[in-house]
Amino acid sequence: MAITSHAQSPLSLPFDKFWSWLQAHANCILRAGTPDVLLFDHDDYHWHLANEDEMTLLIQLVRGKELVAEMVLLGNEIAYVECNTAENEEFLFECVVDTPAGREVAYYFAMAHEFDGEEQPSPRRWTH
Repeated sequence: MAITSHAQSPLSLPFDKFWSWLQAHANCILRAGTPDVLLFDHDDYHWHLANEDEMTLLIQLVRGKELVAEMVLLGNEIAYVECNTAENEEFLFECVVDTPAGREVAYYFAMAHEFDGEEQPSPRRWTH
């Protein structure tokens, strides 16, 4: 059963659960970004997600063996991930961090489909 989020009550996830799911669905990323960086999917590129160390995570766009763009995500700063339905049947996953000014969206991922909490882990990557 898929978990559907609504604008009135978005779904919140622990970051580690989201990251595990995202790694299995890297081919479903449409966009990834921060307030300063925006990476777009492209037919010639593929997404590569990796752990540089325990909490420094890499989101890379790669063409063949050439790195096109990279975004560094600091997983230990993320309080939770909020899931919302976006425009054009996209699903927006916002990584929220605590700052002295309050909670802010530090990273986000626009996905082709929603989060499925009952999905069984698979060694394969999903494509849509």
